[in-house]
Amino acid sequence: MFTFTGMSHLKEKLYQQCLDYVQQRMQAAEQGIKEAQKAASDDTKSSAGDKYETGREMMQQETNRNMAQLNEANKLKVALNLVNTTAEFKQVETGSVVITDNGNFYLAISAGTLNVDGEQYFAISPASPIALKMKGLKVGDEFSLNGKTYTLIDTN
Repeated sequence: MFTFTGMSHLKEKLYQQCLDYVQQRMQAAEQGIKEAQKAASDDTKSSAGDKYETGREMMQQETNRNMAQLNEANKLKVALNLVNTTAEFKQVETGSVVITDNGNFYLAISAGTLNVDGEQYFAISPASPIALKMKGLKVGDEFSLNGKTYTLIDTN
C-alpha cells in the first residue's frame, strides 16, 4: 500500500508522462503538416499538368490526416487538463491510480504503458471498458472483464 504522499508523487509522475505523450503527438502532427505544406509548395515550382494536381492532392490528404491527429491530441490534452493529481479518492474516479492483482492502471487518458520507478502502469481513458468496470470500486472489490477477474489492492 502507498502512503498518500507516495501516491501523490506517483500520480504527478504518471500525469507528466501522459502530458509528454500528448505533446509528442502534437509535435509530430505539426511537423507532418509543415512537411506536407513544404512539399506542396516545392511541387508547385517543379510540376505541371495532371502530375501537379495529383501531387497537390496527395499533400492535401497528408495535411488533412495530420490535422486530424493534431485535433485528437488536443482532445487528449483537454481531457488531461481535467485530471486532478492531488485529490485523495475513496473510490476509483478519473485521476485514480488503481493497483490490482492483474496490473496497475492510471485513469486519465489512453496513453499506453507508462513506467515509474520500475513499475508498469496502463494509462487508460475513463471511458474505456476496464475503467468503466472499476469506477466507484474500493480496495478489496473485484470485477471481471473478458474472462479475467481483477481484485483492487490499492487505489487513490
